[in-house]
Amino acid sequence: MYRTAIKLFLVDVGLLGCMAGLSHRTLLDGNSLFTEFKGALTEQYVCQQLKTIDDIAVYYYTNDRGSCEINFVIDTGNLVVPVEVKAEVNLRAKSLKTYREKFSPEICVRTSMADYKEEEWLINLPLYAVGQVGVI
Repeated sequence: MYRTAIKLFLVDVGLLGCMAGLSHRTLLDGNSLFTEFKGALTEQYVCQQLKTIDDIAVYYYTNDRGSCEINFVIDTGNLVVPVEVKAEVNLRAKSLKTYREKFSPEICVRTSMADYKEEEWLINLPLYAVGQVGVI
């Protein structure tokens, strides 16, 4: 298998912030630098949470053109579940829909600052509950 994309994550979201020179004031005040960086911090947080779940493998997916990116694809042994990460309450998930059309997973997960909500093919999971994705 030829791999054309790779994403690297650290062991801890705090280390990421420190290595990036991110001031605690940036996080607390929510200035423009944080606006640009919060997606990376949120993905780091979700990765950390997923890696604590026993017996699941965590992957990343992008198509050949790079126009469809799924932040995490987890393999529970029974299901392959795409997980889209959103740093805000914005629930637009174009890549998730594209992935679903191509691979037809039984369920998809979008995690964000929005409340829990189940739809026909999608579970909206709050960021604080992302550790529960292993029980789906």
